[in-house]
Amino acid sequence: MQLITTALTGWRWPALALAASALMLAAAHAFETFGGLPPCPLCLRQREVYWALIAMTLTGLTWWRFLPKRRFLVALNVLIGLVFVVGVIVAAYHAGVEWEIFPPPSGCSTGPAVDPFAMGDLDQVFELPACNDAPFYILGLSMAGWNGMISALLAGISFAAAAITFRNYRAP
Repeated sequence: MQLITTALTGWRWPALALAASALMLAAAHAFETFGGLPPCPLCLRQREVYWALIAMTLTGLTWWRFLPKRRFLVALNVLIGLVFVVGVIVAAYHAGVEWEIFPPPSGCSTGPAVDPFAMGDLDQVFELPACNDAPFYILGLSMAGWNGMISALLAGISFAAAAITFRNYRAP
């Protein structure tokens, strides 16, 4: 129990949340690059949550170096938890689109798209995957579903870290 409390106090949990976000982005990139699974627009939206969390956490940890107060870490952990909750919402919406519970947003249907990063030839076209076509399911969940589950777990840990920090943390 002491090990868990230590891991969730001070700078450790924000650093672990940052590492988890980077790992999720690396996994998504690996599926894209090595697995040949191009992301749909909702997949990219899910990644934006992790990018936002990385930027916010790096900024928060930098500020904390100059203002090492317990309430600052509590607030940072709560904000990290709230960003992960946004990730849960985006992933749940994407999973709902895959299960045809929700209609896909505009721009999420299969079809050609112009690559805005193509050098020279602006007519270069690539195939955009549809948001409602999950490439595979593991234990009944698509990649969006697993992303939501992982984000929910990380959100819960973030709120627990905020509570533990509120009760136990002593400034250095």
